[in-house]
Amino acid sequence: MRDQYDVKQYGAIADGKTVDTKAIQKAIDDCYEAGGGCVVLAGGTFVSGTLFLKSNVYLQVNSSAVLLANPEISDYPGGTHYNRYINEKDMDRCFIYAEDASNIGVIGQGEINGNAESFPNEGSIDRPMMMRFLRCKHIHVKGLRLHNSTAWTTAFLDSENIWCEDLDIRNDKKYNGDGLDYDGCTNVFVSNCKILGTDDNLCLQASSKDYPMKNVHISNCHFTSICAGIRIGLKSVGDISNVAIHNCTFENVWREGIKIECTEGGSITDIVAQGLLMRNVTRPIFILLNNRLDSIGSSIGLEEMPEIGSLERIMLSDIIATDDAEMCKTHYRFRDDIMGSPSFNGIRIDACESHPIRDLTMRNILYTSIGGVKKEDIPAEYPLVWDRRHEHPETVSENYYPTWSRTTFMDVRNVEGLSLDGVRFRALRPDTRDSFKIENCKAYKADVTES
Repeated sequence: MRDQYDVKQYGAIADGKTVDTKAIQKAIDDCYEAGGGCVVLAGGTFVSGTLFLKSNVYLQVNSSAVLLANPEISDYPGGTHYNRYINEKDMDRCFIYAEDASNIGVIGQGEINGNAESFPNEGSIDRPMMMRFLRCKHIHVKGLRLHNSTAWTTAFLDSENIWCEDLDIRNDKKYNGDGLDYDGCTNVFVSNCKILGTDDNLCLQASSKDYPMKNVHISNCHFTSICAGIRIGLKSVGDISNVAIHNCTFENVWREGIKIECTEGGSITDIVAQGLLMRNVTRPIFILLNNRLDSIGSSIGLEEMPEIGSLERIMLSDIIATDDAEMCKTHYRFRDDIMGSPSFNGIRIDACESHPIRDLTMRNILYTSIGGVKKEDIPAEYPLVWDRRHEHPETVSENYYPTWSRTTFMDVRNVEGLSLDGVRFRALRPDTRDSFKIENCKAYKADVTES
């Protein structure tokens, strides 16, 4: 058995022009047949289409190598489809793919480049994800620069025992510029990653009752996003639980820092986020419990409006969120997609009155908001969250609406068991809105001050 398989010995040219897909795949196949080992890329730019990883095989991109996505969509065959958003068929193809494999990895100190500017090809809508792992076990993605994906950077689906470490992810060229996405995964470890993108930097979801999302550890990471830093939920048909987030920084996040959305009938429970520093994050904390079914974010297989699920036992502590002059601006994704503005700023926590959030603790939070909004410049009526299985007004509060905040700092509504301890607010500019609102919250105790 050989430990390493140099793809140049299989005829790979690595000149940045010649397509090396067949040579790299042949090395992977031989490595697998021999019982496993490392397939090594070193010394040049290797152009490739879809690569199929197999059990006991590690793809190693050395510091002297770049793995570059072939700009021809014909080099990305079918058989890699498993995107669970019904409205995103253009992301079914994939650059690096594994299914029902174990003990696999993509490692090294080199770069994998998705060649985002080259997609979609003329006559095609397809934009391949960089990596997708379906029903895999014992996965390592470590040490790499993952740049310029043409869609999501990674998707881990129904998988377990996953380590993502020491990654530099840059996905800022296209829509759907996610970083690390996990759906229905167990035992996830993310550490020392720097993520920049046009969508959610890191996302935890559960599209199926058969595969809960649980036992997640996120530490020592840095997030910059046109959308959200860390998102938990939206797709929550199944359950999400046991999530620990520690010692992370957020900078220039134009929507939400920590975003928790239970929207598709499952449960989100037992979440701890501690020791977070945020600079210029439009909504440092966003928590919502509701139900929805529409073309954005609907899970494949979700065919009717679900009953509202449960969101319980959330603890957020030791958080400093600070705005500077940058937050006076309105921020866009690309040219015309508004993501945030001063009137949108603030902490928002909301639920349907008949289905409250339960047991929420926020402790030692210092929030310096840009302020500067006049109360008369925002709509007077702030809509409620409704159970959308029943009759409700035409306008209801939901995941992307309202697009303004009625308070300068914090709006909390419909929480049973709310504890606020050492929560401090300060505005950089005069603001005539209410400083904060606490409505219909039971078993409520608070230490909240404004300076």
